Amino acid sequence: MTSEDIDYKKIELIMDLRNRGIVDRKLLSAIERIPREIFIADAFAGQAYADQSLPIECGQTISQPYIVAYMTSKLEVDDRHKVLEIGTGSGYQTAVLAKLCRRVYTIERYRTLSRQAQEHLDSLRIANVTAMAGDGYKGWPQQAPFDRIIVTAAAPEIPQALVDQLKEGGIMVLPVDAEREDFSGKYQKIIRLTKHGEGVETEKLIDVRFVPMVAGVAKEL
Repeated sequence: MTSEDIDYKKIELIMDLRNRGIVDRKLLSAIERIPREIFIADAFAGQAYADQSLPIECGQTISQPYIVAYMTSKLEVDDRHKVLEIGTGSGYQTAVLAKLCRRVYTIERYRTLSRQAQEHLDSLRIANVTAMAGDGYKGWPQQAPFDRIIVTAAAPEIPQALVDQLKEGGIMVLPVDAEREDFSGKYQKIIRLTKHGEGVETEKLIDVRFVPMVAGVAKEL
């Protein structure tokens, strides 16, 4: 695509997100400023600003822009927050968060993806991200507590270790396995969790489809 094509597609995407209820100006500005095409393979460059998920290496996906925007909006991030992201993937969601918060700590179980994501972030001169290859179920206790936590893979239930690493009043957004499924597979439900003392308040949001959250660090050839 030419730069003019990219600009046009970006404008279309931003208008579509607005029409679907994403109205936070800082969030929309972050999405507009981040070149999604660098986070995907050249073969899919023409679909970079289509509102759809796309395959990346290691059998994973880059989430569709609406889901990135929706989950980020429900996180209610501001520039004082320290955020933990579980599932770095391509680094696209990481880049969006980095434009909105003070610091992002991001964990990816595939070393290949973690390394590639860091290269993408470096190319954009995004410096407020600390990344590691690790087990997302364990979180990052050395850096806890976190103001916000976002999980971009589907867990069978809410991981208690992540709840424990959330600050009082903190918010976590994540997909959790749901009962509903159809001929094409199982759905998950986005859950928004707010921590109050020893307890949590949960809100069920929209149905989604994410790759499963898997414990441990992947063994890669």
